[in-house]
Amino acid sequence: MSETAAWIVDDDRSVRVVLGAALREAGFRPREFADAEAALAALETDEPDVLFTDVRMPGASGLKLLERIGLREPRIPVVVMSAFTDVASTASAYRLGAFDYLPKPFDLDQAVAAARRAASTPRSTPPAPPLAAASGEPELIGGSAAMRELYRAIGRVAASGLGVLITGETGTGKELVARALHRESARARQPFVALNTAAIPAELLESELFGHEIGAFTGAARRHAGRFEQAEGGTLFLDEIGDMPLALQTRLLRVLAAGEFYRVGGRELIRADVRIVAATHQDLDAKVARGEFRADLLHRLDVVRLHLPALRERRDDIPALAEHFLGRAAAVAGSGAKRFSPAALGALRAYDWPGNVRQLENLCRRLAVLAPGREIGVGDLPPSLLADAPEPEPSGWSAALRAWADRALAAGTANLHAQALTEFERVLLDAALAAHRGHRQHAAKALGLGRNTLTRKLGSSRRKRPS
Repeated sequence: MSETAAWIVDDDRSVRVVLGAALREAGFRPREFADAEAALAALETDEPDVLFTDVRMPGASGLKLLERIGLREPRIPVVVMSAFTDVASTASAYRLGAFDYLPKPFDLDQAVAAARRAASTPRSTPPAPPLAAASGEPELIGGSAAMRELYRAIGRVAASGLGVLITGETGTGKELVARALHRESARARQPFVALNTAAIPAELLESELFGHEIGAFTGAARRHAGRFEQAEGGTLFLDEIGDMPLALQTRLLRVLAAGEFYRVGGRELIRADVRIVAATHQDLDAKVARGEFRADLLHRLDVVRLHLPALRERRDDIPALAEHFLGRAAAVAGSGAKRFSPAALGALRAYDWPGNVRQLENLCRRLAVLAPGREIGVGDLPPSLLADAPEPEPSGWSAALRAWADRALAAGTANLHAQALTEFERVLLDAALAAHRGHRQHAAKALGLGRNTLTRKLGSSRRKRPS
């Protein structure tokens, strides 16, 4: 391992130094570059066994570097690092041949593990990247750890063409995940067709899926192309797949196995070149155990499983989601720009949202029309939303802090002061970096800190963070 070369390309010297030290300790031979151009120049005479690159740098970006490496030395495994994790950037990285994608800040053990996997993987030329279609479709929103991991998974899976089963509670946005998988896949320029199997009567569902011929049943006055035909070459999204009747599950299984089907009442065999993405809020394994869902169909659908967290499991995303939905709703309603007060955002963040993102979006639509002022305060929120919330204090966030302290003290948590200070500093640093798009000097200035102090505190915060 001592001869295994690892290159680090990042305009942030502290990242290069810290990651380089970790790789050196793990037995790698690191080499540092401050920009993509320097790394490309070095490739003229040398090449690494694994290369780490940031995405946003002066000059050529990390994705441009990845693209150029793919053209010149496509067998070099590249690990992309970025503080700006979303579906588009992760999917772009994987389409361009990235070996892995690490959202910043990452655990150093995670980076070393990625380097070891990359160095031990036999080199092969990656396939040509698929083309993605530009789209104005709604995007997934959120920068919480749970969502960043989901973006990473979507980016890795989208171009694979594998079947995907999306799980999550009602209202979490499972169709948005399906659309992102389609948009970032090789099928992006072909149709995306969605069907909610729970919304179609059982007696009509077969015709909706496979189509029917004239006279196939009473009222069938013309030939009808089903969703499989409509989605030819593209993606068919089957929402609430757990509600599909058993008889139809059997026919769907035959189509997935053979790739062909007949319309209802038809004799013409039709080929089906369709990627299936299914979704459910139910426990399909439990339904299989009860005999309500076919085990062999579940195995066909569940090649890759992606879980979409409930909104209460990613509370850090609630303010951004609320502001986004409120802005969009106000624009549609023509009611003028509105915003939430800090106390109102604190109340939204404290609520459990049983209806998840859909419930939050509907609330924002209502407030955009009914709230009288430009700033939406706690008094404008529905009483039901505030019923279980602690009394807000003028500072907003201190109410949540007090509630956390009360629970921790009641549970007998030890070393509470140190825990609170560590978490306070972590949240403050993350917020400042997010507000200034990862620019440490600007974030440090906003906090009234020196850049070196910010870097030191970031390093301390990451070391204290559980791996």
